[in-house]
Amino acid sequence: GPLSERPLMEVRLGELPAWISTCNFSPQGLLGAVQKAWSSYCAKYIHVRRGGPAGISMLLAGYCLLSYGWNYQHLKRHRWRKYH
Repeated sequence: GPLSERPLMEVRLGELPAWISTCNFSPQGLLGAVQKAWSSYCAKYIHVRRGGPAGISMLLAGYCLLSYGWNYQHLKRHRWRKYH
């Protein structure tokens, strides 16, 4: 199929710049991409017949990493230091 309709995992490394140039970077396009990613995540890990803890644990780990990244500057300033 055409390059713009291929998912990211099927794009070759040499075709990556051309594939990125076909993406829609408007607010509506970005929102659509986030919705598509969320629905595929839910379809693969959450809405399954015999699911395990993998989907929820990935979501929790992602939240922990994101929260640490947001608070890193605050945490860095308030570390206990041996020498002042």
